[in-house]
Amino acid sequence: MSSKAIHISDTTLRDGEQTAGVVFNESEKIAIASMLDSIGVSELECGIPAMGRDEQRTIKKLVDLNLKARLLTWNRALIPDIQASINCGIEAVDLSISVSDIHIRHKLRSSRKQVKEQLKTALGFAKHKGLYVCVGAEDAGRADMDFLLELLVIAEDLGADRFRFCDTLGLLDPFTTHDKVSTLKQHCAIDLEVHTHNDLGMATANAIAGVRGGATYVSTTVNGLGERAGNAALEEVVMGLKHACGLDLGLNTSRLAEISRYVAGASGRPVAPWKAVVGDRVFSHESGLHADGVLKNPSTYEGFDPREVGLQRHIVVGKHSGRSGLKQRLLELQVEQPQLDLNQLLQRVRALAGQRKRALLDRELIELCRVG
Repeated sequence: MSSKAIHISDTTLRDGEQTAGVVFNESEKIAIASMLDSIGVSELECGIPAMGRDEQRTIKKLVDLNLKARLLTWNRALIPDIQASINCGIEAVDLSISVSDIHIRHKLRSSRKQVKEQLKTALGFAKHKGLYVCVGAEDAGRADMDFLLELLVIAEDLGADRFRFCDTLGLLDPFTTHDKVSTLKQHCAIDLEVHTHNDLGMATANAIAGVRGGATYVSTTVNGLGERAGNAALEEVVMGLKHACGLDLGLNTSRLAEISRYVAGASGRPVAPWKAVVGDRVFSHESGLHADGVLKNPSTYEGFDPREVGLQRHIVVGKHSGRSGLKQRLLELQVEQPQLDLNQLLQRVRALAGQRKRALLDRELIELCRVG
């Protein structure tokens, strides 16, 4: 794998906004798109023109920004949807079509033959209009592999630029995801994308497994927003590829925490302090051995520098603190220590933290120093 061949296709503005109860206004969409573009995200799935005039107006505003990132819209595999995208000034589309038998029978009330014909008609129209086309295979994770390969051949033969493998219900594990994407890769020359959901908590792992299997595009959302349990989180996928796989995508990751906080506010979905990669307290240390180690050499208990994602280290004083961590926090609070008996202070710290079932607040620590 080469990091230059891997692209993030971020769908915060489309699938992220499909989180139940989430709505981004026009200014928020422009801000999110601009921030993602500024850090080097390759592609932004920016909306669904078929939703109507308001959505179309916002998409046109995004087109007018002239971002470096390619703007792509989500469409049903229907000519009116595609035309609505063209009318917005869009030059790249995702044509979504259900591919699992359960979707074909119960959602579409259709047949495999009709699905193939629908794909041929929509894809033929889109390529005739000169569009970049990603064929989105909805519920591909549960589709019959032979049928999926048939659709892949049709897509490639008719000029599709990319094929999106969707684990729409988040039911796959990383090993199965890898095998399925790898099988598709063996049968095509066009780019593959992996689009994963987090219903079983494996969206990030499945996204990375898809890249390992040969996908060159990976779908993400900021903070893992998305329907039900969400999608693969942009910040987790980018940092996971960098530090677990050795693939640095070249993004300016120092703004990830900033973008996370903005999207959390705009979506009304707060980010937990312990959220992987961008949580405010994921670089907090309390345990005596851990705090001592990280103060001597951060790499002992930090897999990467907090500054890589725009965060900073916190030394927490509580029940499990040791002398090194306590001393460091006192230095940070500019508390003079010559007259303090650190061993006695540490015992009082542990006792009070035990009583209150939490780490101490700075004012509580300072008060203990005064009485001691």
